[in-house]
Amino acid sequence: MSDACTIDFDAIAWNSSAPGIRSRTFTQAGKQIRLLEITKGFVEEDWCLKGHAGFVVEGRLEIDFDGEAMIYEAGDGLLIQSGEASKHKPKALSEVVTIFLVEDC
Repeated sequence: MSDACTIDFDAIAWNSSAPGIRSRTFTQAGKQIRLLEITKGFVEEDWCLKGHAGFVVEGRLEIDFDGEAMIYEAGDGLLIQSGEASKHKPKALSEVVTIFLVEDC
């Protein structure tokens, strides 16, 4: 029997860890899948050292990689390795950016 499942993100409550950012998160078998919304009001205080694989669903996103900015548009995939060498900070360039992420937890 398969361990596959269907994730109903509409049934998962939004969680906000800071102003301007919220997510719906599903966790299973050492992985988490997040639907993440970032607004222009979000300011990342610290460098993120976590790895992320995902897809920009909507909006325009800038990610600062220790002084080197990369722009991601709706439809772009992203793959960020974990660790100090890939430390990063996201910034919404559009009013809202929606990102689908798959991460180790």
